[in-house]
Amino acid sequence: MTPAPEEAREALRARLLARLSHPDPGYQALLQDYPRRGGKMLRGLLTLYAGLAHGAPLEAALEAGVALELFQNWVLIHDDIEDGSLERRGRPALHRLHPMPLALNAGDALHAEMWGLLVGGLARGLWGREVLEEFYALVRRTAYGQHLDLSWTLSGRFDLTPEDYLFMVGEKAAYYTAVAPLRLGAFLGGKVPPSAYEAGGLKLGAAFQIVDDLLNLKATEAYGKEEAGDLYEGKRTLVLLAYLEEAPPEERERALALLRLPREAKPAGEVAWLKERLLASSAFSKTEATARRLLEEGLALLKPHLEALSPEPARTLMGLLHALVERKA
Repeated sequence: MTPAPEEAREALRARLLARLSHPDPGYQALLQDYPRRGGKMLRGLLTLYAGLAHGAPLEAALEAGVALELFQNWVLIHDDIEDGSLERRGRPALHRLHPMPLALNAGDALHAEMWGLLVGGLARGLWGREVLEEFYALVRRTAYGQHLDLSWTLSGRFDLTPEDYLFMVGEKAAYYTAVAPLRLGAFLGGKVPPSAYEAGGLKLGAAFQIVDDLLNLKATEAYGKEEAGDLYEGKRTLVLLAYLEEAPPEERERALALLRLPREAKPAGEVAWLKERLLASSAFSKTEATARRLLEEGLALLKPHLEALSPEPARTLMGLLHALVERKA
């Protein structure tokens, strides 16, 4: 029987926290901090339902979903440190609550637990070597995407195109968010993933990140991250690149002068000005349209393959894929 999403989410969270239990309460608190903050656990759910849709046993699908959530949480800890982020899931980032070396070490520990779970699953016969190889691929690609994102900011580059952004996002976020869960689901069911899983998943994952960038500009408490944090961090988002392309020269130079400043030197008033200019620009609506287009194109590529799978989990899987993009702050 296919579990309901809320039931599956709680099962994933319980297993994740159990995996991160430790006799040292202070250490355990660090490891469990981000998982205890909530979150939709979309990537774990995608992996779970993709596995069930491809005929995998529930145990294998759950464990693989936990492994991807372990990945998500250690990457978030490292990402927050590297970006100097203030908030995560509605609370101060881990390195803002504890000395940075302790937060960094907690991320390393979650990374180790991910590989421990994967090796254990291989030993128990829950999956084959291809599942470990898929995790290697997603870690490798995410690290390269993060390198591009960070290097653009650190080098002060703004001579970037929408294609540059989409390539970076494909590596940094889209692959592990949408492609890997689909491919893992196929592997868990003993099947070979069709090429459409990568082509369609990259479009959906890119749309997910574009929507996340837009939500950052109009963040509410429900969003869980710092409002306009991308502007403080100098992120080269698609909406920002489109705005810089269309802005009048004087306005563009004002924006660039602000974005080139280090985070701590950015005046809050200037950040608020740029945020409002972005929200009012045609670049914002054009970027929203790009996300919708990528969603439609991605689903069109995936739909014929997903319709051939086990109906009940496949319907839930399709709903979750929609939810990647159709989000509100």
